[in-house]
Amino acid sequence: MILKPFMREGIMPLPVSFISTVSADGVRNIAPYSCIMPVLRPLDLICFASAENRDTLKNIRDTGEFVINLPGADLEGKVIPTARMSAPEIDEFDVANLSEKPSHTIKAPGIKGCYAWMECRLEKEFKEERYSLVMGKVLRLEVADGVLDDTLHLDPMAAAPLMMTGSKQGMHFCTIRETKGFEPFSAMFPSGVDPVSTAG
Repeated sequence: MILKPFMREGIMPLPVSFISTVSADGVRNIAPYSCIMPVLRPLDLICFASAENRDTLKNIRDTGEFVINLPGADLEGKVIPTARMSAPEIDEFDVANLSEKPSHTIKAPGIKGCYAWMECRLEKEFKEERYSLVMGKVLRLEVADGVLDDTLHLDPMAAAPLMMTGSKQGMHFCTIRETKGFEPFSAMFPSGVDPVSTAG
């Protein structure tokens, strides 16, 4: 079956993240984003795409700060309340009935109930006519107790990361499961040595 190119997210399960910010006037904001990715291993950068007309983007431009909150599947019901268009003076923590988790390195708070939080500082913005790519430097990465195993590997069953696939009608939510497969990074290199893990 051939699909329209814009339907690419219909066959790519995407992570759902909540990005929390604070406006220059101190108003708290939350918005869900799925167009998000880390920038190469082992860099401390993360990138997401945003439409221009978003309070999140304006707040990041004004303050240079944001938190990427990673929710579990139990927070599926908070996507629409935080996605609805609200006036800039509306506190979306209150609208979505979510509690804040104080940050340690920035003013913008995280969201209680998520399984991980990345406190970020704006590193660079790549502005296009219809969208912007926002690159953030992760200043602090925190993971909730109970979602990592003894080797510090994410336990997908415990975290149940919220994900989505798109369709013409809307968003279909899902999560991930462990296949028990494993390959070391070093297997990609003829020498059998991972240059990233041995650098510096």
